Amino acid sequence: MKVVFHEDFYRAYTADPAAEEGRVEAVVEVIGPHVEFVDASPARIEDIEAVHTKDHIERVKRMGLHEIASLAAGGAIRAATIGLVEPCFGLIRPPGHHASSDSSWGFCYYNNMAIALEHLKNSGKIDTAFILDFDLHYGDGTVNILGGKSYVTIFNPQAHDRLSYMNEVMDELDRCSANMIAVSAGFDNHIQDWGGTLATGDYQEMGRAVREASVRNRGGCFAVLEGGYNQRVLGHNVLALIKGLSGQ
Repeated sequence: MKVVFHEDFYRAYTADPAAEEGRVEAVVEVIGPHVEFVDASPARIEDIEAVHTKDHIERVKRMGLHEIASLAAGGAIRAATIGLVEPCFGLIRPPGHHASSDSSWGFCYYNNMAIALEHLKNSGKIDTAFILDFDLHYGDGTVNILGGKSYVTIFNPQAHDRLSYMNEVMDELDRCSANMIAVSAGFDNHIQDWGGTLATGDYQEMGRAVREASVRNRGGCFAVLEGGYNQRVLGHNVLALIKGLSGQ
């Protein structure tokens, strides 16, 4: 499976956990033998401006983070575009799902998922989208930006025990209908990460269900990295999702 990546994502661009040195390396080491890496390129300013206000973009520039944040957004666009024809994963950072139109928090600056889906919609490549956001933390920025748009359905699982959580996800995917199924893939709800709920195999199960739903709907699917901070398990969790999306 293709994985969108860029060597600049190795750079520790801030002191927060999402930018921690070694985090991306830990993923690449595990998934490298199993995937085909393709390069990310920066998002066009028009694509960023379709989602974020100019004031917010200027704030990100003043922080010195526009370059890396626009590269992540561009990586999400490429993953989504590849996802139209085959499943794809975006190994990108900074994450994005806590970035709203005019503000951001939670290690996020630009909303990669919103930028990618708005790009596909505005270019006429999709009519409908379904977002599964299984990050430990509610994707408020994505909801703030896309929640009022009729073409998008957003699902953030709310259950706190493993069985109920997985049942919620499978039920939603069983009934979803969309041209594109997109995953905000945060792995911080793993049993050895902050949330302490999901097993590594659960990510493969969710990935497989996403792929099956996309095939049923005759559409596409892709995922982009959000959270996940235990470097000892992050790469294995990402590989599990990739295997599921690949149909394994």
